[in-house]
Amino acid sequence: MENLHGYAGLRLTRPVNSANNELGIFEMRGGRVKTILCYGDSNTWGSDPETRERFPEDVRWPGVLARILGEGYRVIEEGLPGRTTVRDDPIEGDYKNGRTYLTACLESHKPIDLITLMLGTNDLKARFGSSASDIAQGAASLADMMTRSGCGPDGGAPVVVLVSPPAVAKLTDMAQMFEGAEEKSRQFPEHYERFAGQQGAEFLDASRVIVSSDVDGIHLDADEHRKLGEAVAERIRQILE
Repeated sequence: MENLHGYAGLRLTRPVNSANNELGIFEMRGGRVKTILCYGDSNTWGSDPETRERFPEDVRWPGVLARILGEGYRVIEEGLPGRTTVRDDPIEGDYKNGRTYLTACLESHKPIDLITLMLGTNDLKARFGSSASDIAQGAASLADMMTRSGCGPDGGAPVVVLVSPPAVAKLTDMAQMFEGAEEKSRQFPEHYERFAGQQGAEFLDASRVIVSSDVDGIHLDADEHRKLGEAVAERIRQILE
């Protein structure tokens, strides 16, 4: 068999992804790659408030996070537009419930060193009639599932960073859907921090770092993705390094 790239007996059958290749080289050097899972909604998925399309990977905050953390980290994006904490959506579908997919997600990606959990904005939809406290408690129940999952290194618990979503800004075409959301969302930090403490999770208040877009009041502009990626990277290094 021909010698490809200096490795005798190895035949390449598909293009090599540069990021994965770098991780592979790091592992061959004896380093253990740390896995970061970003579990969230459309603001983790990367919804552009202007176009409703998805931002490019390098613009989305998990992509910014991956670039900053660099070699030695694998960042997995698990964002789903419309995802709630623990509520079945009678209009968009039961699969939007963040609890429904969580166990499969964790087992698919284990071992996971750290999970960022940023959910709750979609729970503000008027059809759910949920208080800020109830929403935060729903998010905390997911954090508890993550901690008890055994999906961390050596079957232990992954570190969970419970992220309080940014406050809802001035609503435009989604004003009726999110009626009352602005006031409730401003109450998120105190409740998320309290429940994070009860669950033994780390806490990050996104509203101290970013603001929601004036275009729709819900999603993040590109520069806010950059700011959030930078803030999460700093927090992860504080925790894991």
